Amino acid sequence: MKGKKRAREGSENAKRRHVKTSCVSLGRPGSRHLKHADIEAVTLFEVVTMGRGAMQAVVDDWIEAYLTDRDSALLDLISFFIQCSGCKGVVTAEMFHSRQDSQVMQKMVEELDEGSGLQYKKFLAFPWILTITWPIDTDSGEYPLTMSGPYWRRFRSEFSEFVSVLVSQCQYSVIFDSYLMDTLISLLTQLSDSYIRAFRHTCTLAALKLLSSLVDVALSLSVGVENSQKLYEVEQTKSSSRRGSPRLERIQRKITELQDKRVEIENMMDNIFKGVFLKRYRDVLPEIRAMCMEELGMWMRLCSSVFLTDSYLKYMGWMMHDKFPDVRLKCVLGLQGLYVDPLLLPRLDLFTSRFKDRLISMTLDKDHEVAVQAMKLLILISESCEDVLSPEDYKQLFQLVYSSQRPLAVTAGELLHSRLLSSNPLNPDLQDTTKEKDSNTLPAARLRALLSFYRESQLHQHVVYLVDSLWDCAGALLKNWALFTTLLLQDPIAQGTSQGLSQEEQSEVVEVMVASMRQAAEGAVLPGRNSGKKVLSAKEKRTQVDDCCKLTEFILPVLPQLLSKFSKNPHTVASLMKIPQYFHPDSPGAENTQLLSVLLTEMQAVVELHSHPELLEEAARSYFILCRAETPWHPIAGPARDALVQRWTDRLAALLGKSLQDDLPQVEEEQTEEVLTTLKKLTAFHNGQDLSGWGLYELLSPLLSVDLKHGRLPDQVTVKVLQCVSYSVLWNLSTSGETLTSREKAVAQRRQLSVFCEKCLGCLSHAERMVKEQAFLSLCDVLTAHNYQLQIWDPASFGPLLYTPDPKLQRALLLFIQELVFTGAEHDSHSRVSDVGKLEDLHRRRILLAAFCKLIIHGVLEMSMAAEIFKYYMKFFNDFGDILKETLSRTRQQDKMESARVLVLCLQQLFLRLKQEQDSGGSCSSGVQTFSSIKELARRFSLTFGWEQIKSRQSLAMIHRDGIEFAFQGFVQSPEKHTPPYLSYLTILSEFSSKLLKPDKRTVYSYLQRCAGDQAISTRDEGWQPLIYYRASLLATGAEGEDALSFVSSDTLKQTSLANRSRSPSVRHSPMADAPAAPSPTETKGRRAQRENSTTCLEEINVEEAQSLVVWDTLLTSEGPINQVVEEDIVDVDL
Repeated sequence: MKGKKRAREGSENAKRRHVKTSCVSLGRPGSRHLKHADIEAVTLFEVVTMGRGAMQAVVDDWIEAYLTDRDSALLDLISFFIQCSGCKGVVTAEMFHSRQDSQVMQKMVEELDEGSGLQYKKFLAFPWILTITWPIDTDSGEYPLTMSGPYWRRFRSEFSEFVSVLVSQCQYSVIFDSYLMDTLISLLTQLSDSYIRAFRHTCTLAALKLLSSLVDVALSLSVGVENSQKLYEVEQTKSSSRRGSPRLERIQRKITELQDKRVEIENMMDNIFKGVFLKRYRDVLPEIRAMCMEELGMWMRLCSSVFLTDSYLKYMGWMMHDKFPDVRLKCVLGLQGLYVDPLLLPRLDLFTSRFKDRLISMTLDKDHEVAVQAMKLLILISESCEDVLSPEDYKQLFQLVYSSQRPLAVTAGELLHSRLLSSNPLNPDLQDTTKEKDSNTLPAARLRALLSFYRESQLHQHVVYLVDSLWDCAGALLKNWALFTTLLLQDPIAQGTSQGLSQEEQSEVVEVMVASMRQAAEGAVLPGRNSGKKVLSAKEKRTQVDDCCKLTEFILPVLPQLLSKFSKNPHTVASLMKIPQYFHPDSPGAENTQLLSVLLTEMQAVVELHSHPELLEEAARSYFILCRAETPWHPIAGPARDALVQRWTDRLAALLGKSLQDDLPQVEEEQTEEVLTTLKKLTAFHNGQDLSGWGLYELLSPLLSVDLKHGRLPDQVTVKVLQCVSYSVLWNLSTSGETLTSREKAVAQRRQLSVFCEKCLGCLSHAERMVKEQAFLSLCDVLTAHNYQLQIWDPASFGPLLYTPDPKLQRALLLFIQELVFTGAEHDSHSRVSDVGKLEDLHRRRILLAAFCKLIIHGVLEMSMAAEIFKYYMKFFNDFGDILKETLSRTRQQDKMESARVLVLCLQQLFLRLKQEQDSGGSCSSGVQTFSSIKELARRFSLTFGWEQIKSRQSLAMIHRDGIEFAFQGFVQSPEKHTPPYLSYLTILSEFSSKLLKPDKRTVYSYLQRCAGDQAISTRDEGWQPLIYYRASLLATGAEGEDALSFVSSDTLKQTSLANRSRSPSVRHSPMADAPAAPSPTETKGRRAQRENSTTCLEEINVEEAQSLVVWDTLLTSEGPINQVVEEDIVDVDL
């Protein structure tokens, strides 16, 4: 105890007892500029919190104090680490004199004393036994390393800097006195092994930073040893006459001294590694594990002679399997620092062969940053170790260029570029073997290598993703459009020659070239790929515009030649048709009318020659871009487009011929193909451009009437006619604000809309499925567009434009969805369609369902019709779950109450159908859902309300009100206790009880009591089990709610006892049931007012004379306190 007294007398805390207590607060000290005299007046902990400016001077002062009285200074340093752990307690010390004391280990305790309210930590930090005492209730779990805010975020780096500065300043003096470091290492080792997170985290960080600082000291000692040895060798080379023996002895003694110090430092490092790292690298806290791996990687890189061995590398390999991504990331980053140094590679051979498979698998890590860094590590390995990765490994890694995450795909593109597209491709056969000194020889070889990879990857529909992945590293090759066009304009190779490209390779070159042009014009915006960057910088925008202008200037004179050469290949020319969409109007050659005329001539020839849907779609888009009024190409492209459409319209009218005049239009068999081709072209152009001026509606609408009456049109012709006519109606609706200048035109447009809907309704009963589907989609599109026009139409102008689908049409739409979308699983299982066909069929059905749901969301159909499709929520969740959930969410945003009624209607209809099947005595058919499936559907519906119960309070109240009324409809209280026929519906309704607020549960229970009666509420007959189950779901809380039925079964027959036992302990039951609870004297005025308002509001709801509907209307329409979260101890509701 004598040592304890002496230590306290010399400590900083004891010297400044009149200023501060030893319990240091964690609050931020005042920011002020401190001079040297001011720094002496604060503790070490406060110096660290002030920043790095005062750290150097304070460490120097502490070293002087240590040289004067090392026990007092060391105790201050110990208190510093305790305070940095967030401990607000008191540190006491007692001297430990005998190392052989057998009772030392018995004194090392860490326990709680609940009687005194204190927490103890006693441990050995030789030569002291330290005891830390702090209150239990002040241990909030927060400490400086985990506190939020910019100030505390800097604390970690400042704390680490203090440890580094301390070791750096002590490395020439006190670090080798066998006292400071022994005590400090013992202290950090003991505290890092504490079960208290704050001690363990902080002292582990301090110990790791201490070891890192010792590594720096060891490196400086090694440099000193090397320099002294060189000096010793120089002295030895001198002649014997000039050789000074005393000088050699001094140098030798210095070398020996430095070597001894290095051995001592290495022993300290070994003690810290074994005492702290080996215990904490598997710590339960992921931050500590990540910290250990980060420091280990730095030790291996800086002190490779000690740490870069297999015995240390194994920890890095093991922790790459950690379940937390931060730990895996630190391991990968640490390994990157090792593989980048060629001198360290020989020591990594065994590790590389052992953990190569794990590194490759980490490229598929669920954490994107870990996957990217693992790919970068593999790039370093491939560059430094040629034989480590096999061709199969490279093939697996190359496929990541198609990844949905752009950072990972770009990194994989760097690997692909370095291995296949570098100056020395891996496959020498791909290089041009000719001796011509052509500057395009090497780029052509790289392009051939790229085409070979693209062909072997067998993902030909994803070339844009490949180009996007290679754009940053191989942009020069992909922007070399002169190389692409030169290769394409060459003649295809003949068999047995090696000049030029084959036809298959030419098609691939076209795809890659068009994808690179799209990348240059539009940037890295691809569907399904997360780019990680939303806004382009000014420099990136300028580069994109420059590339687009260069593209336009170069390709405008070349594109007609390409179109002419590949005009007979529809797939290749369809890709070439996309190029005009990437033209820039401000390019230097944009106003060259002669080049544009030649291009339009070739485009017209291609469109006249082919009727492929993809080609026509791209051609229509290109014409739309060229015909925009703000472009310099509009004066030439517009008339060319108009002439082309006029030619097709005249041809179609001539093909129909006399049949249009005889009021019985029909298509001759020999003219069917030509009519279909012309319709495809008109439909493709009419989709994106307004062709109403050519009278396509008047020309084609009679064909639908003939097909409905006589069925003389081919199915494909009928489909195209429906599409073209629907486009005409859509364009009329879109331009109605400009074209409707009189009431007569408005009435004519409404009549046109009505006639078209009637014809589509007739087509819904067509024998061919594709005709029915097209009629349904056309009908949905037109009705949705009409609903949008109603929102912007002014009925005061020329009369109403309103068209409401009649009930017959609405029922036909619903029947169509039920028959063609929600088909049975048995049909799918017995059909002999391939997997690709099933996926296409599923995609088509999803489109139909989405179109129907749009009608409900936009208000074309009644929201109640959604109940008919919500019935299939469970059965078809895997196929249409996302569409149905989005429909439910959108309807809830429009009208919460009506959306809730839809859910109630859906459940009640399913329940009634099941009840009807059971009452009939037969087995349930396949279309009838079981009771358990209906209950599960109700549970899924309740989950859609989320956790914000306040927003859904009124909706949930309405669901329970309607459910209770449905269950007890026609029920009359009588002594015979006949159960209502729909009582089992309450079991389904109980799935929504968990979403009610506790005050609302009590109100629902009171309403249930009024509807069922006291006699039914208190009965325990098995016929009333659904009521008992539902009642328990309303009254049970917490753990009781896990098994409501067992909760009820142990209940007494007295209803008042049940109500009292179901209350939370925080709610005191007042004997005055109708009187509001009196506020306590210590209650604040605001809380008392809230309590009185809430109590009064709920009293009004629970008035016995009020009818049930009035009760629930009050609940659903009340405002103010009823819409706020009401705590249990604020409101006491009488049940």
